[in-house]
Amino acid sequence: MNLRELCLPLGWYPRETGKIEEFLEPFAANVCPAGSPSTDRRAPAAIAPHAGWYYSGLPAAMAVSSLDREAETVAIIGGHLASGMPILLAEEEGVKTPFGAMKIDQDLRDEFKKQVCTKMNPPRPDRYQDNTVEVLLPMVHYFFPRAELLWLRFPADLSSCEAGKLLAECAGKCGKRIAVLGSTDLTHYGDNYGYSPKGRGKPALEWVKNVNDAAFIAAVLDGDPSRALKLAGETGAACSAGAVLGALGFAAAGGKTSARLLDYRTSAEVHPDGEIPGSFVGYAAVTFLPAL
Repeated sequence: MNLRELCLPLGWYPRETGKIEEFLEPFAANVCPAGSPSTDRRAPAAIAPHAGWYYSGLPAAMAVSSLDREAETVAIIGGHLASGMPILLAEEEGVKTPFGAMKIDQDLRDEFKKQVCTKMNPPRPDRYQDNTVEVLLPMVHYFFPRAELLWLRFPADLSSCEAGKLLAECAGKCGKRIAVLGSTDLTHYGDNYGYSPKGRGKPALEWVKNVNDAAFIAAVLDGDPSRALKLAGETGAACSAGAVLGALGFAAAGGKTSARLLDYRTSAEVHPDGEIPGSFVGYAAVTFLPAL
């Protein structure tokens, strides 16, 4: 089998299966860490952060563990693609993870690729090192050991919402029950990112949490892709808006859903010395549950 290799350096996530299992076992048992809401395990789509697990592993696990456990294929939609760029997808037969090889759903991938070619820019092979999909692979493989995978990355424009809807259509044509995981971090604030509109310290952190990230999360919970995209572009509220729009489009195509914020935090909260660092990033976990 032609397998895609893991590329991220050590430190992003554990490579030992025992450590991964220890981290994720509470979510598998639906006994989440103190202060974290339990998940329903029936969501057709969710949004997860993609930083190193030390910073965003808990919200990412909440999002992944909320996904429909009956899914035959899990599509991880990453980002870091500017508006106008083509969709990128993995063309290998499978992907290596710490748990072994996870097969790529070639039938669904090829159907999606064919349909995209008729309606938007033809997709291209993803030959690049990028964290937005890889860092979530061990979680997806742990929670979905028998499922197949789609590795996708969507650009930050409204075509990604349509691509999410198209993915739902392709799944129906292929007779596949799938779940979609959109991958994004929120505001990247501080000198490390060249973005400090509110200075430093507590005022900056409060603005990121209660204004900038809150506005983007509200747009997602309202199911408003245009507003989410506008905020990501104008205020830097998300680094991978295309992934979010893809998840929104997929969720909308599957029928009425109820969006729920599972968790929100920033990397400032886990800073080792307890001080507000000069640079930090926001993380949110959102799930889309079928409406009752």
